[in-house]
Order: sequence, then structure tokens, then C-alpha cells
Amino acid sequence: MEKLMITGGRPLHGTVSISGAKNSAIALIPAAILAESEVILDNLPILSDVAVYAEILEDLGASVSREGSQMKIDPSSIKSIPMPNGSVKKLRASYYMMGAMLGRFKEAMIGLPGGCNFEPRPIDQHIKGFEALGATVTNEHGSIYLHAKELRGAKIYLDVSSVGATINIMLAAARAKGSTIIENAAKEPEIIDVATLLNSMGAVIKGAGTETIRIEGVSELHGCRHSIIPDRIQAGTYMIAAAATRGDVLIDNVIPKHMEAMTAKLLEMGVHIEELDESIRVVGQRNYEAVDVKALVYPGFPTDLQSPMTSLLTQAEGVSVLSDFVYSSRFKHVPELARMGAKIRVEGRSAIIEGSKLNAAKVKATDLRAGAALVIAGLTVEEGVTEVGGVEFIDRGYDNIVENFRHLGAEIWRETE
Repeated sequence: MEKLMITGGRPLHGTVSISGAKNSAIALIPAAILAESEVILDNLPILSDVAVYAEILEDLGASVSREGSQMKIDPSSIKSIPMPNGSVKKLRASYYMMGAMLGRFKEAMIGLPGGCNFEPRPIDQHIKGFEALGATVTNEHGSIYLHAKELRGAKIYLDVSSVGATINIMLAAARAKGSTIIENAAKEPEIIDVATLLNSMGAVIKGAGTETIRIEGVSELHGCRHSIIPDRIQAGTYMIAAAATRGDVLIDNVIPKHMEAMTAKLLEMGVHIEELDESIRVVGQRNYEAVDVKALVYPGFPTDLQSPMTSLLTQAEGVSVLSDFVYSSRFKHVPELARMGAKIRVEGRSAIIEGSKLNAAKVKATDLRAGAALVIAGLTVEEGVTEVGGVEFIDRGYDNIVENFRHLGAEIWRETE
């Protein structure tokens, strides 16, 4: 097992380029199953989750090749086989295989997803959508069985605006007969990215990015080439790190509109921000004001940046309140930050954060974004070496994190435990 070692107290300076969006990639790769010929994905992040997905597709018979940030997927020889265990257990987003396999073969058997363990991620809205399209869904011995004689379009209202359910229903409905309408659909940019790929493959999808998505099913989809959007969560993490270390960093290859909620909170704290066409410059200041943050569905403040934001708020003067209305249990990083001297208490869905000086300590990531929070906290410590365990979680969502931070002037390295 590896750990990250951090000697903090150094303001970050320079430029960091953001890779493709993880939350897009983990949906776009299974979407390629729906095609009858080769799909090429560009700007793919180099992450452990992406490698696991490549293994899954190869196990199903697809031809997968990768060179740098490009992946070529030929699904023409793919077969419908059970996937109860193995690689699917390593991913939280392996549930996208349900919609993709159901759309392609009208059947699937897949083990329940794994990945980060901060909170169970229910799939009831996914199942509701599949059943509305005509599928029979059963849960047997920890695996989901899906079967349909045929898929027919339907009007589906999501009780919760779920990103995963919205995408999964899109995947299945793209090759269903007739029209499908998804109401109360999630609006995240990653959903638009998936719809763009599917439309390039020959699907007919309108309204992605709004609360109502309309899909006209087609009998067959073809291959295409698609470039993945920049990772807004990765970009936000580096924005927070620049502010927390009082640095001056240009975050390149971003879509500033996707970062509006993050940018607004940094400005409210007193951080200096400059927006360019495809980049954002973050200039940290000596003093920050405490602010209240509410993590909500897009276009609200991202829940995936709630944990890193906690670390930044320890550097503000006064008391901040950070509430998460997406995942109520996403505060497992708080006890680890407390080991570093953070003054934080959790009350229900909120963390009350008092400005405090952090100290070096031995801490451990419990999930992907908690890991990012601990790295940022370590970068602010002025004396000593912070040791962050659980690196396998961090590697699920941040490619080249050590190299990127070192390029910005941080003293950070990996060691084997």
C-alpha cells in the first residue's frame, strides 16, 4: 500500500492542466457498448476506475486499446455474459453497465457496485426507469438481474434528481422502441457529455442539461469519435488548493461556466479570481472571511467539492457552516482533519468549522474526495510532514496528482507502507 508524504507551508505557483472528467468517463466507456462499431474517446483521464472499466469490457469480449489519453473501443464482438463479481465490485459506477447491456442485449446480470464507502448509493430510481421501459428487475444473491422481451419508450418521473439514474435510463432508452421522456432529470454537465456521445453515435436525444430529456429510440448505433469535457471537480480541487496555500495558480483546460458555484464561494471568502476563455487564475490572499456553503445538485455547489472545501474553511477567520444536502454522511474526513488540529463539529447534515491552524499528522483517506481534502490540509501545514494513507482512493479520481502538485512547487511524494 502507498501513502503520500507532504511537507507543507509552500504557496503553489504555476499552471496546471485539467484532464478529462472522471464522472463523464465512467459513463462514456459503458455507453460505447451500445455501438456496433469502434468508438474513440479522447481526453480520457488516466485513473484506476478507467482501467477497471477497460477490464470489464475486455471480459465481455470487446477489443480495447489505449494510448495516453485516448481509448479505442470496438464492441462489435461483445457478448452478454453474467458479471456478478470481479471488476464490477471495484466500481461505484459499475451500475452504468445495467443500462448499456440492457439497451444492447435486452438483458444483464451484474453484481452490486463497490468503490467509495462514504454512503450507500441507492439504485431505486435506476430500477424504476428500467421497469418503466419494460424490463423485469430482480435482486438475487447480491446481483441485479434485468431482462426484457423488448424495451419500449415511456414517460419517467424521477423522484430524486439522480445523475446515475438519468444517464442509465438514457443508455437503455437510446435503443428502445418509441419515445422516452425523463422528467426531473439531473442537469450536470456530464449528462450533456453522455448525450453528445450518444447523438454522435446516431441516437436522438434532446434536452440534456434541462429537467426534461426526450429520447427517440433507434434500432442501431454506430461508432464515433468524442472528446471528453474537462473535469470540473479536479479543477475545483486545484482552485481550493491554490487558495488554501495562498498561492497563484492558473488552472488551464476548464469550462469556467461549470465552475460558477465554486468561483462564487471563493470570491465571497476574499480570494482573487480571473476568468479567461478556457482557464481560471486563482490568487490566494493572507486573510479569508468565513462563509456558509450548501452542497446541492448542479448548478449548486458540488457535493464532490464539499470535503476539499472543508480544508479551506479551516483557513478562514471566524466560523463557517458547510451543509451537504446531497449526501448526509459525507463527513468521514472530519475526524481525520481533527487529528491535524481542525476545530470542526458535525451536526446532522452540517459541519461547523472554526478557523484554526493545522498541524502535521498521520491521517487516512476514507474515500476519494476525503483524500483530496487531506492532501490540501497537508499543503497548508507549516511545520512537519503530513502522512496521508488510503492513496488508492485518491488515484480513483486524480491522475498525476503528485506530479501536478510538485510542478506547482509543493513538496509531496509517495512512499510504500
